[in-house]
Amino acid sequence: MAILRVNPTRMELTRLKKRLKTAVRGHKLLKDKQDELMKKFIDFIMKNKELRENVEEELINAFKNFLIARAVMSSDIIEESIMYPTEKISLEFEKKNIMSVISPIFNLVTNKNENEEKVGIYPYGFANTSGELDNAIFYLQRVLTRMIELAQIEKTCQLMADEIEKTRRRVNALEHVMIPQLEETVKYITMKLDENERGNRVRLMKVKELVGKEA
Repeated sequence: MAILRVNPTRMELTRLKKRLKTAVRGHKLLKDKQDELMKKFIDFIMKNKELRENVEEELINAFKNFLIARAVMSSDIIEESIMYPTEKISLEFEKKNIMSVISPIFNLVTNKNENEEKVGIYPYGFANTSGELDNAIFYLQRVLTRMIELAQIEKTCQLMADEIEKTRRRVNALEHVMIPQLEETVKYITMKLDENERGNRVRLMKVKELVGKEA
């Protein structure tokens, strides 16, 4: 491991020791952060897997019923039946800080029409439509909230994965580059100072010996 290019002085040694202490403490904090991020990330991944399976199952049921409805109903009747929805929706966006990860929070806002209490979620009469179309709309209406939650969790997982990768690179840089380099430099300066001190002691002893002989 290459050492830093510094002057082997006691002042520099004191400065590098403080820097090494800070680096070791920072490495521990980043390592703890990485471990905690991994725990939360795994929890989100498990939740994402479960929610995605539920969403896919609901969508399969909705599409299956819609395909059957198209087979037994004409396209004009289907288009006319679903042309005017009973409610309007919008999406509100918020932010949440999870271990320095700014994750999104999506809130579904429903603006109901005045006549929704009379017709429910179906914007048509039941005389000319099939039960499969009713089921398709029912499944789609029920899965919408879960789809928004799934999008929120998947985006959070993506952001957490990026933050874990950044933290991992910082931990590795401290653990395998910066800390060993500082330790080697501190060791080198300490040895250099000890060597200089021994040299000075030898010179003083020789001077003392010469002075004694002259006396």
